[in-house]
Amino acid sequence: MARDYPPYIWHNGKIKPWAEATTHVMAHAVHYGSSIFEGIRSYATPKGQAIFRLTDHLKRLYHSAKIYDLPMPYAQDDLARACREVIVANKLPRAYLRPVAFRGLGGFGLSAECPTDVAVAAWEMGPYLGAGVLEQGIDAGVSSWQRFAPNTIPAGAKAGGNYLSGQLIAREARRLGFGEGIALASTGLLSEGAGENLFLVFDGELHTTPVSAALLNGITRNTLMTLAREVGITVVERDIPREYLYLCDELFMCGTAAEITPIRSVDGKPVGAGKPGPVTAKMQKLFFGLFDGSTPDKYGWLEYV
Repeated sequence: MARDYPPYIWHNGKIKPWAEATTHVMAHAVHYGSSIFEGIRSYATPKGQAIFRLTDHLKRLYHSAKIYDLPMPYAQDDLARACREVIVANKLPRAYLRPVAFRGLGGFGLSAECPTDVAVAAWEMGPYLGAGVLEQGIDAGVSSWQRFAPNTIPAGAKAGGNYLSGQLIAREARRLGFGEGIALASTGLLSEGAGENLFLVFDGELHTTPVSAALLNGITRNTLMTLAREVGITVVERDIPREYLYLCDELFMCGTAAEITPIRSVDGKPVGAGKPGPVTAKMQKLFFGLFDGSTPDKYGWLEYV
């Protein structure tokens, strides 16, 4: 399928035409998945375009680099400037940003010494799981693929190789006619979506799985937990058995790309009334209110372009 790409990208220290941001087919990352990345959104606000929690996202990028012993040739402030520069260069009114760092062309072998290449791309992205899903919700299915066990691959790093798991889950879900897949941990308990964190609603309370359930500690997840507690909604982190997906009153996925996507059924069983519920709607209002000004930005999460 043909796609229109943005004209410019930030690559190894400078803005250049998109088509010129190339790497060799023998780069380490191509063969071994040795990349780390972030997904970040910018939004139009009454005070101008703002990147949501840019500092927190880049902090996690550098944490991922530390876990994988990946030398970073640029400081965090350099990448923050790069994010702003690529938005401006492409004249985007809002954007999805993708900073990525990876082991490039060097030696061969798993532990080979290779230079680190760094890029920041930006493009316009609508709802990740399709038009209308934020209002109507999606149908999800529990995957036959489980998340990796503890002490195998670090789920706390946002690394390219980790997302092979998510690809299996997401592609299986699409093949079976679901909007997205849900994964169990190696324990058989609930983990997360293919690339999203999960929240279940019971009696007006938010329940979510802990970081020990082989999931990425999402920044949107943290945002929603903070906003919920501020308005008096109880948030519980706990182990959750699979069947509670069928028994909860409401269910939604969240993440930078997915934002807050309601789930109306799991494995063909309706969740609650089979449509997005009031707590989900309230969390959407609080979250998107950060960008229209109706939710105060108490924590400096909006970092302006």
